[in-house]
Amino acid sequence: MNRSGARELVFHLLFAGEYNGKTGGELLEEVSEENFGLLQEEYELYRELPPQSQEEYIRRAVTGVREHLPELDGYIEKYAKGWNVGRISAVSKCILRLSMYEMLYLEIPVGASVNEALELAKRYDSPEAAAFINGILGSFVKQELPQ
Repeated sequence: MNRSGARELVFHLLFAGEYNGKTGGELLEEVSEENFGLLQEEYELYRELPPQSQEEYIRRAVTGVREHLPELDGYIEKYAKGWNVGRISAVSKCILRLSMYEMLYLEIPVGASVNEALELAKRYDSPEAAAFINGILGSFVKQELPQ
């Protein structure tokens, strides 16, 4: 599993957290051979556990996004002109939160994070959602991240 796969796994965990209310630590407990075995027929992503090289990224991203939800949702609200965070799809919120967290706290390059966010949106949401996410992230980057 490369970084893109690890990011997709983080997205899955964050999306699950939208519905089960688990903390980052509790969500990480779901990264187990048993759970992967149950999902491997449905998703190629779950055919193998993440390698050690991706474990820190996964841990930091899952726990960090869950710990910074109010801050990240504040940014989404600020840049989603005319949209209340509650009206944005859970898929789009999770993608936005992850990308913003990566850029703010994990020092992931802006271009890489935005591109990966758009790929996740195209795969799990709609082309309209990808454009919406791109607009929010573009405004976020211009206003919040030092040049």
